[in-house]
Amino acid sequence: MSTTMKALVLNEHGGLDKLQVVTDKPVPKATEGHVVIRVGASSFNYHDVFTVQGMPGIKVPLPVVIGLDMAGEITEVGAGVEGWKVGDRVLVNPLNKGKGLMGEMLDGGMAEYCLVSAPQLIALPAKVSYDDAAALPVAYGTAHRMLITHKTVKAGDRVVVLGASGGVGTACVILAKLLGAEVIACAGSDEKLARLKELGADHVINYRTTDFSKWAIAEYGKPQRRTYEGGVDVVINFTGGDTWLPSIKCLKRGGTLLVCGATAGHDPKEDLRYVWSFELNIKGSNSFYDEDLKALLQMVADGSVKPVIDRAVPLEGAADGLALIRDREVLGKVIVNP
Repeated sequence: MSTTMKALVLNEHGGLDKLQVVTDKPVPKATEGHVVIRVGASSFNYHDVFTVQGMPGIKVPLPVVIGLDMAGEITEVGAGVEGWKVGDRVLVNPLNKGKGLMGEMLDGGMAEYCLVSAPQLIALPAKVSYDDAAALPVAYGTAHRMLITHKTVKAGDRVVVLGASGGVGTACVILAKLLGAEVIACAGSDEKLARLKELGADHVINYRTTDFSKWAIAEYGKPQRRTYEGGVDVVINFTGGDTWLPSIKCLKRGGTLLVCGATAGHDPKEDLRYVWSFELNIKGSNSFYDEDLKALLQMVADGSVKPVIDRAVPLEGAADGLALIRDREVLGKVIVNP
C-alpha cells in the first residue's frame, strides 16, 4: 500500500477556493483503539460550508480533511480494538465523543483513507452500498431522531417540510411518508418540486412565489383556538429566520413545530400569544445516535428507505460539489468517491 494518499484539505478559512486536493498526504497508521478505513464514499452536508467559512466560537485545527459522513472498509486494526477485523465494511458515526466531529476537529472522509476511533464504527449490512451508507449520518440521522425517535409524526398527520430539497429535508419527506403522513414539501424551484412529488410528497409549494403558511390556512382552514379544526399538525423548520412566525401561525391547536437547526437565522421574530393560545409544542432535536443510524441502515437494507443522491463526484470535483450544496442547486446528497 502506498504511504501517501489523495485528500481534500482545508488550509485556511474563507471561500471554497481554500480547499485543495493534495496527493501527498501521509496515509494514517492505526493507533491504539483506532482503525484505518479505505473510504468507499463520503458525503457533503451544509455544515461543511460553515466549516470552510469558519464559525464563531469554533476553532478548527487547520489544516484538516473535511467531510463528516463516510463509509468504507477496514484496512488496519490498532491495538486494543476488539470485534473488528480487516475487511469489515463499516459506516462511521461522525461524532468522536472525546474530540468532536470528524471533518472539523479531526480529519474526515474526503480522503482515500481515514483514521477512526473504534467506538464510532457501525457494521454495514451486505445489501447497503457505500454511497447509500455515506448519505445517511448527518441528514438522515437527524431526520430519524426528530421524527421517529422522538415520536413526533403519526399516520394521518399533515406535515409541512421547509427546505425540503436538501439532505435533511428529503430525508424528512421520505420518513414522514413512511410514517403515513400527508406531506407538504416546500422548495425554491419547480424542478425541485417535481422531484419531491416523485419522492412521494402529497403537495409541493414554491416558497419563492407562494406563502406556505397562507397556503396551508387556505387549504386546511384557519386554526381554531376552541377546537382542533384547521391548520397543520406539524411544521418541520430548520431554517428559522423569517419562516419561524409563519410556521407558528399555520399550526393547529396542539400542533408541533420541530426544529433541528437555523440556517436562515437563529433569532427569529416570535409571537408567544400563538404558543399559549393554541397550546403549541416547540420540539427541539439535536444530532443523532448509533441507534438512529442502525435503524436507518436496516431500512435501507430492507428497501423501505432509499437515500436521495443528487450526484456522485470524484475527489477532484468535490469542491464543485460543495458549491452546489452552498448554492442550494441539488436535491438530496452529493457523494464523493475518493
